[in-house]
Amino acid sequence: MHKRYKSLGLMSGTSGDGVDASIIESNGVNEYELIEEKYFEYKPEIYRNFHKLKENVNKYEDISKLKTELSDLERDITIFHSKIIKEFENSHLDFLVGFHGQTIYHNPKEKISQQLGDGYLLHQLTKKKIIYNFRNNDISDGGEGAPLTPIFHQLIATQKNFKLPVCFLNIGGISNITLINEAIGSNNFFSKDIGPGNCLIDSWVRKNSDKKFDKNGELASQGKINEIILENAQELFHNRPNKKLSYDVNDFDVSFARGLSLEEGASTLTEFSADIISNELRNYIDRVNNEVKDILLCGGGRKNKILIEKIRQNLKSNFNLEDIDNYGLDGDFIESQAFAFLAIRTVLNLPLTFPNTTGCSKPLIGGEIIYT
Repeated sequence: MHKRYKSLGLMSGTSGDGVDASIIESNGVNEYELIEEKYFEYKPEIYRNFHKLKENVNKYEDISKLKTELSDLERDITIFHSKIIKEFENSHLDFLVGFHGQTIYHNPKEKISQQLGDGYLLHQLTKKKIIYNFRNNDISDGGEGAPLTPIFHQLIATQKNFKLPVCFLNIGGISNITLINEAIGSNNFFSKDIGPGNCLIDSWVRKNSDKKFDKNGELASQGKINEIILENAQELFHNRPNKKLSYDVNDFDVSFARGLSLEEGASTLTEFSADIISNELRNYIDRVNNEVKDILLCGGGRKNKILIEKIRQNLKSNFNLEDIDNYGLDGDFIESQAFAFLAIRTVLNLPLTFPNTTGCSKPLIGGEIIYT
C-alpha cells in the first residue's frame, strides 16, 4: 500500500494568460483523485510584460541583456503564485506544490530550459514544500526537457479504462502528443512535440487587435485563406534545415502573414497550424503504432472549433478525435494535475521522463525540492 500525498500543481503555459491550479491526492504511482481545480488570470501588467519580454528573448544572450526586467517579472509571477497557494490554504491543510513557472526560453540543444519563477522566494512566502525545475535534469542528460506529462497521461488512461492504444493530443501554445500502448506498470508509451498549437494564432491576434486569442476560431471563420502565403509557409516549414524534437513558441514567427487583414491572417495561420499538427500526428502514429484510432484532445486549442475541424478534415476518417471532457475530465487542467503528480513522484524519487518521451538516455528523476 503506497502512501498518498496531497499536491497542488501550478501550470502557467505558453499563452502566458494565467495559472491553472489543481489539487490532487495520489500515491505517485497508479492512482489519483482530483480534489479541486481553478484558473487564475494574470494581472494585465504581468500578461503584457511577459509577452513583451518573451518576444525579445530569441537567444540565451538576450536573457542577460534583459536581466533587470526579467528579474522584476519573475518576482511578480512568483508573488502571484504565492497568493494562489494561500487561497487554497483556506480550504485545504498540508500539501506539496508543483511549481512549473513561466517558460521564457527553451533550447535543449544548448541544454537550457529557463522558467520564470523563484522557487526559494515562493517557499519563503508560503512555507510550503516547493518542487520546481522539472526540466533541467532531463536536459542535462541529453533529453529535450519536454513533454513532461506522458507518465500522467498513462495514469489517466489506466484509471479511466481507456481502450488502448490511445493518443493524447495536447494543443497549448505548442502541440504535443502522447501515444500509450499499455497501462501503468509499463514504459510502453511515447511522446513528442509536433509543432505549433495556438502560438501563431495567438501572436497574430495580439499584434493586430485588442484580443488575446481567437475565441472559438471566430476570426478564422470570417477570413479567407491566402493560398499563396500558405503554400510558401508550408514549404519553408517542411524544408527547414534545423528540425527540432521540442519547441519554444519563439521557434515560430507570424511575419509571413504580414499585410493580411486580421481575419485573413487568423484563417491562414489556423490552416497552417492545422496542417502541421495533422501531418506530424499522422506520421508519428504511423511510425510508432499504426493501430491507434482514438485521439483525445486536451489544452486550450481544443476549444478553437475551426482549428479542430481542419485537423479532423486533414485526418479524414482514419482517426476518432474526441474531447477529453467527454470522459469527465476538464481538458484545461490536465497539465496542472500532471505537475501536481510529478511533484509527488519527485518526492518519492520516481522517474518523470523516459527515453521514449524526451530522448533521455534512461528513466530519469527530476525536479528540485525546497523545504525547511
